[in-house]
Amino acid sequence: MRRRSLLCSLALLPVVVTGPVAAQQRRYVAGLEDVPLAPGLASPEAPTSFDSPQGRIVITYAQGAADRAGVLAFYSASLPQLGWRREEETLFRREGESLRLEFGPPGRVLTVRFTLAPVL
Repeated sequence: MRRRSLLCSLALLPVVVTGPVAAQQRRYVAGLEDVPLAPGLASPEAPTSFDSPQGRIVITYAQGAADRAGVLAFYSASLPQLGWRREEETLFRREGESLRLEFGPPGRVLTVRFTLAPVL
């Protein structure tokens, strides 16, 4: 009985150890709790957000040692899994909202502007 209990405990150990670690690795764009942050980017500034009669407007930035192609590939793969439909290379739509990604000039640090707005 004791041996079976020990084996069951050991079998559950990876779940207990990896659960919190996996949760810490999930990061989201500041102000857009349902938009994941691409690897290599950080979202240090507080977003600018407004509520309008048509819906919410959020403008936020992320920066980091990432490249434009990699960031676009990340969002092209991950956003459709969250219900976003790609309209253009940097424009996604979902349930009456649009999400546009804009990239700053090339350099050592990539800046990405995220603009969420209602579709009018």
